[in-house]
Amino acid sequence: MAQINTCLKRTFTIFNIFFAIVGGVIISLALLAQFSTSFQEGNLEGRVNSLFTLYIMGAIIMVLAILGAYGAHKESRVALIVFLVCMVLGCLVMFKYAVPVAIMRPQIEGIMENKFRMYLPLDENSENMKNMADNLQKTFQCCGLFSYKDWNNIPESCKCNPEEEEEGKCQTVGYRPLMERSTSIYTQTCFPIIMHYLLLGFDIVLGVFFTLAILALLGTILSSAMIHQMRYPNRPTILLTVPTVLSTSPPKYEELYNPPPY
Repeated sequence: MAQINTCLKRTFTIFNIFFAIVGGVIISLALLAQFSTSFQEGNLEGRVNSLFTLYIMGAIIMVLAILGAYGAHKESRVALIVFLVCMVLGCLVMFKYAVPVAIMRPQIEGIMENKFRMYLPLDENSENMKNMADNLQKTFQCCGLFSYKDWNNIPESCKCNPEEEEEGKCQTVGYRPLMERSTSIYTQTCFPIIMHYLLLGFDIVLGVFFTLAILALLGTILSSAMIHQMRYPNRPTILLTVPTVLSTSPPKYEELYNPPPY
C-alpha cells in the first residue's frame, strides 16, 4: 500500500525533473565555455578550475535529482533521507557564498578602479599587459582604461578608420607634444565596458547561487513532507472545522410545552 500522497509524489517527481534539467544546463554551459575558450591564450589554470567546478556542480545536481526521483518512486526512506541531508547542506553552502557576493557587489567598481589605476601608464607595463589592452581596444572599439592619456604613445588599436569616424565613434586629439599632427581615436574608454561585463558576471553568479539555494530549500520541504508521511502512514488527515454558533433546532422548553397529539 502506498504510504505517500499521490499528489505530493507527483509534485516531487516534477521538481526532480526540473532539478535534473538545471544540472544538464550547467553541464551544457561548461561545454560551451570550454569550446569557446579553447583557442584563447591566458590563464589556462583558472579556466580549467572554473570548468571543472561547473562539471562537478552539474553532475552532483543530476545525481541528486535521480536519487530523489528513485526515493519517491520506490518510497525508499533511506534515499529520501540522503536527499534531504544533501539539500540542507546545499542550501547552506549556496547561501554562504551568495550573501558575501551580494554584499561585495556595490563595492566592486571602486575596487577594480583602484586596481586598474596601478597599471597606468599602459606603455610601461609588461608586453603581456600591453597585448591584452590592445586586444581589448580592438574588440570593443575603445581607447585607454579611463582616458586616451593612459598611453604615452597612442597605439594603433586606438585609432579609427574613416567608416568609424562617420559613425561618430571617434574624437580628434593631438597626442604628441612636439608634433602638430593630430589623430582620430575612439571616444569610448575601456573601463566602463570592462565593468559592464564584470557586473553582468556577478549578477549571473548571484542568480545561479540564489536559484540553487531556493531549489534546495524547496527540495528540503518536499522531501521532509514525504519522510513524515512514511513515518506516520496511518495518521488521519487533520480537518479544520468551524463550530456552529447558531442552531436552528427548537429550544427544550418549546418541546416540553407542546401538548402531545390525541
